[in-house]
Amino acid sequence: MIRRRQGQSSLLLGILVAVLAHLPSAWAHEARPAYLELTETAPGRYDVLWRTPLLAGMRLPVVLVFPKGVRNLTEPTQRVLPDSLLERQVIEVDGGLAGKRIDFTGLPGTITDVLVRVQLDDGAYSTTLVRPSRPWIEITASQGPLAVMGAFVMHGVEHILFGYDHLLFVLALILIVRSVRSLLLTVTAFTVAHSITLALATLGVVRVPGPPVEAAIALSILLLACEIIRMRRGETSLTARWPWAVAFAFGLLHGLGFASALAAIGLPRGDVPQALFAFNVGVELGQLIFIAAVLAAMSLARRLAATPRMASIARLSVTYAIGALAAFWLWERVAAFWA
Repeated sequence: MIRRRQGQSSLLLGILVAVLAHLPSAWAHEARPAYLELTETAPGRYDVLWRTPLLAGMRLPVVLVFPKGVRNLTEPTQRVLPDSLLERQVIEVDGGLAGKRIDFTGLPGTITDVLVRVQLDDGAYSTTLVRPSRPWIEITASQGPLAVMGAFVMHGVEHILFGYDHLLFVLALILIVRSVRSLLLTVTAFTVAHSITLALATLGVVRVPGPPVEAAIALSILLLACEIIRMRRGETSLTARWPWAVAFAFGLLHGLGFASALAAIGLPRGDVPQALFAFNVGVELGQLIFIAAVLAAMSLARRLAATPRMASIARLSVTYAIGALAAFWLWERVAAFWA
């Protein structure tokens, strides 16, 4: 019976470590959506802004397809940004785009959504999140602020659940704290901190270049992994005594990372407060989902572990996996400064 439980525990540990070890670095912050903005400047005439993310320097294989009857008044102009390709053009269609369908060819083959913002000349607007499972949108009139908030809540959830560097940081915090009360205090401090810098950076009060922030986020994960090892050896530190303070300090840094993701989407003009609040709510919901899943997995692992030593080995293996990934991300992101 003991051997069977040891086998089950080893299998569970192996799966967890394998998943952590094989998360590609390109996935960290690569769940950024494409962005389409249509602004009606006159009846039936639209300014088009189409932004697609770049992954490892390659354009996302998604093609914007307008309905029949759409005419180009200007040829598309392209601008290559560090993380995306930006296209602008002016189109015209008799009767306007209301009731017509726009397709995103190639979207089902990606993990990326498309955020669509439509502003009509009468002041009506709509914001919609198009998913790979339904790669098209039918243009309608205004959907109101609730639709805008719903779209940004979903994007916030998806961003945190696909932002593996942020998830590994939260996982390291969970491994550091020793009680439920301390975990709640630590996670709350992290949440408050990244909410502050997310708002300040999004509103333009604070401006920090993206690449150094991404490298510093990787460093924060590596430092937490080292702190876990120190605590295992019985050494004391600021992190061990006041994990909430460390979580708050690093949370300010991670908030800048969230702001970079939000900037990559492009906040809809006129909806900035709602979109910012909804995105932050989505991030917190995704974070809570992840924490609940980790605590459930840890509880299961403790039950499957035949001895306390086995459980300790499992925690140590996960810690080294976190540290190894963080070190690789740090090296990769620092090297990208000169790429």
